[in-house]
Amino acid sequence: MGDAASRVFTGGSALKRHKFRQETEAVRGGTNIDKKNGPLATPIYQTSTFEVTDMQEQLRLTNSDIYYTRYGNPTGTVAEKAIAELEGTDAALLFSSGMAAITTSFLALLKSGDHIVAQRDIYGGVIKFLSQWLPKLGIETTFVDTNNIEQHEQAFRPNTKLLHIESPTNPNVRVVDLEKIASLARKHRLITTIDSTFSTPINCRPAEWGIDLVLHSGTKYFGGHSDILCGIAAGRADLIEQIHHARTTLGGCMDPHAAFLLLRGIKTLAVRVERQNQSALKIAEFLSQHSKVAQVHYPLLKEHPDYAIARKQMKGGGGVLSFEVEGSGADACRVAEALSLFTLAPSLGGVDSLVTIPALTSHYMIDPELRKKMGVTDRMIRLSVGIEHVDDLIADLEKALAVLNRTRKEALVATE
Repeated sequence: MGDAASRVFTGGSALKRHKFRQETEAVRGGTNIDKKNGPLATPIYQTSTFEVTDMQEQLRLTNSDIYYTRYGNPTGTVAEKAIAELEGTDAALLFSSGMAAITTSFLALLKSGDHIVAQRDIYGGVIKFLSQWLPKLGIETTFVDTNNIEQHEQAFRPNTKLLHIESPTNPNVRVVDLEKIASLARKHRLITTIDSTFSTPINCRPAEWGIDLVLHSGTKYFGGHSDILCGIAAGRADLIEQIHHARTTLGGCMDPHAAFLLLRGIKTLAVRVERQNQSALKIAEFLSQHSKVAQVHYPLLKEHPDYAIARKQMKGGGGVLSFEVEGSGADACRVAEALSLFTLAPSLGGVDSLVTIPALTSHYMIDPELRKKMGVTDRMIRLSVGIEHVDDLIADLEKALAVLNRTRKEALVATE
């Protein structure tokens, strides 16, 4: 992808140049690097409100981060600046959760009568919001196949306002051609939004490819330790301003202490993601050769349908992969429950490796027929690879997959 320190890209209204490489930006991007006396760690401004000397000063500070924490907070501001630096965007905003970031952004940018085109292969909670909640406000969504550009364009209407994508997708880890999507959206004067949670700016910076607004569940890789809830929106200044007004009204802001923990997580983001990239690829290669595995979904496997796109626009394949066992949904559950180092829990992106069955967790709320169209089968297992030693993780998977060599009754006896 070239030298990250010198690459020029359009992240907003003007050309930008990164001062440092991603690893340095993660540690120092949101702070002043001038020599000074002061705390090395950003202080926690654990306050809901700020005092002023007179009413005129209060009026001046209304839209600042030292007025009222629902409007902004100095601890959060440092994190937002760090994220904007990493993403290469004009600005960024924090939210109380990833869903708060997405719902607030959409409500800020859309009005009754508008239309959205979105991938069918996206997070279940977002599908629910688009298909069940926004129609109550007079906003309709048409769902299309992930990389079918012609289908995207055919779905556009005169009132289409926004094109939403996710890359890599959950849980099939499909990779979208961002350059083609951005070009198509510019042609039709649409706002492009992306859920880039699985990628992180370490593996891909969508703004470089022309995407207007980058969304994350910062709960995942940005936080990195499964101990906070966080949402992120990063993008053009005009969009972020609109979204900030909506966040102030809807109230989905982030607590200062959580923002402090987020900053701590961001400092190790690059090294964690690099390790997770390496381990996930090795695990995907192992699973692809296993006799009890029917199919493996990971973008840097050569047999993956989006391998060429991933190689073009991603630094690494990410820490999430999914695979389908030879057998049934019950067999997938047996394998997942037999794992030891992969903890049976929802979410992803932390230092601990996790395992879930998407059909029973992230996509449980989705109609079975739609799940089928999305390629989410009952026998699919999703892995979030942590930072444990990869050989130990592979040994754990090998042991768990061995339960498929035994009958259900034998497996129950073996565990007693």
